[in-house]
Amino acid sequence: MKTAALLGVALFSLGIASLHAADGADAYELVEKGRYLAVLGDCTACHTVPGKPFLAGGGAVETPFGILLGANITPDRNTGIGKWRFEDFQATMSRGHARGGKRLYGAMPFTAYTKVSEADNRALWAYLRTLDPVENPVQTNQLPFPFNIRLSLLAWNWLNFEQGEYQPDPQRSEQWNRGAYLVQGLGHCGTCHTPKNLLGGDQAGQYLRGANLQGWVAPDITANAHQGIGKWSDEELIQYLKTGANRYDIASGPMAEAVEHSLQHWRDADLRAVAVYLRSLGGERSDKPTALPADAPAMRTGAAIYSDRCAACHIGSGEGIEQLFPKLAGAPLVNASDPTSLIRVVLAGSRAGATDAAPTAPAMPSFAWNLDDRQVADVVSYIRNSWGNAAAAVSPGEVAKLRQSLAE
Repeated sequence: MKTAALLGVALFSLGIASLHAADGADAYELVEKGRYLAVLGDCTACHTVPGKPFLAGGGAVETPFGILLGANITPDRNTGIGKWRFEDFQATMSRGHARGGKRLYGAMPFTAYTKVSEADNRALWAYLRTLDPVENPVQTNQLPFPFNIRLSLLAWNWLNFEQGEYQPDPQRSEQWNRGAYLVQGLGHCGTCHTPKNLLGGDQAGQYLRGANLQGWVAPDITANAHQGIGKWSDEELIQYLKTGANRYDIASGPMAEAVEHSLQHWRDADLRAVAVYLRSLGGERSDKPTALPADAPAMRTGAAIYSDRCAACHIGSGEGIEQLFPKLAGAPLVNASDPTSLIRVVLAGSRAGATDAAPTAPAMPSFAWNLDDRQVADVVSYIRNSWGNAAAAVSPGEVAKLRQSLAE
């Protein structure tokens, strides 16, 4: 047993030593760099199924056109990437072409990964080659006809994809450029936070202004003060990214998973660079709606429900309790043009994902059992139009549709 273990260590060491080192870094440093880059890219999200081998594939990605599964990216020669060369991996990251020229769907965010430098891809590739190979065949394309025909991706790429590494802006600081590189590249923030066109590509001119994703709203993360993060300080944004909570919001759904698997493990310098970059984007726009009048029927009913069910935690002024219950006044989630997430947390409840930095978190209870569709619509409309908030009223039909979706 001891001899076998020593042999395994020796073989692993030989494997590390054989890796191609770039920029003068030794093999160990290259692999460790790649390990961190895999965290930045949140590879786990799509390529690891909970309870299954690491990066062996199978994670489901819901799209408007059907389900896609994350590929096995362990170095297994039959079902993973064991037969790939670095050139195959580089083509996947920079062009969306897997080994053999197979075109990939945009659910694999190569439209963002194209901005990753070749040097970083070499490090990431070096790390992936050190993983335990896992035999796990994955049929990634689960889309129905005609969306499963990859030939259509020729047109999709022509309309929605611009290839090329990130080019630093010489007019900006090194810190700003680092943040831009992370957000636009491995962080692939636009994959969730940028509205999509009918083909699933990013809407031009709407970068990071919020989008509906799998029954959640990925909010506006530009510096817009009404619907975005313009009122947040750098420290508040860093706190949210690192722990999944700050005084304005608690991460839920896909964002809670991103914090758990990726963001909480980012280096502080990288989180600060992201904060600097995001808070430089956008700003005030002319599309702020007019708040509902306080004497509107929905506002009067909603105020009564809020006082009875919500004020104990979020306070009558909507200011919440710091470190416990997020404020509702001026919160991007509340002012978002799409109320889906707010309706959802009222119906289903919510809790921030546990992280190393914040292992416990307050819970939002579900009110689906004792509030009907009209009552949920009224209290959400009241929250969205009080304490300086202003957003479209919510209809009982919107609540009923989401309630049915959650039940299914």
